[in-house]
Amino acid sequence: MTRTTLALIATGALLAGCGEQQGDELQQWMAQQRATTVAKIEVVPEPKKYAPQAYSEENASDPFSRDKLTQALRREAGQATSNTTLVAPELARRKEPLESVPLDNMAMVGSLLQQGRPVALIKVDNLLYQVRTGQYLGQNYGRITKVGEAEVVLREIVQDPSGDWVERAATLQLQERAK
Repeated sequence: MTRTTLALIATGALLAGCGEQQGDELQQWMAQQRATTVAKIEVVPEPKKYAPQAYSEENASDPFSRDKLTQALRREAGQATSNTTLVAPELARRKEPLESVPLDNMAMVGSLLQQGRPVALIKVDNLLYQVRTGQYLGQNYGRITKVGEAEVVLREIVQDPSGDWVERAATLQLQERAK
């Protein structure tokens, strides 16, 4: 045999001997840890006893009665129609040009006085429009209630999730020109 082969065999034998001793130490340590470790088990409290209650209101109305539900629905429908008549858009009126444009696409760029009345300058798609109190803006039936030096105040009429018409305030602020 050659020297290289003998060296390889000797190295393998040494490594095999070391590996078994390490494994024995590991097994001893694991056995020691298992013996010294105490399991902590918390006691679960016993559940409370359920005491059923008898329904004692035999003369009271049934909360799931169809008659009661029908009455409630009629009351709500009456309130909804009264709200709708108080706040509703004027659908028969002829629309103004700026009602087809969303408020997000408009910018107030100035204001001035014409014949003593305030007028706002609104820019839409590089076109300039003059608007006054009482005119309509935006797609939500917005009517101008005030024209100020720095803002235009609108009263919009929109539908809420239940389908009722409600009023909300909106404003167009004066836009500073970016350089």
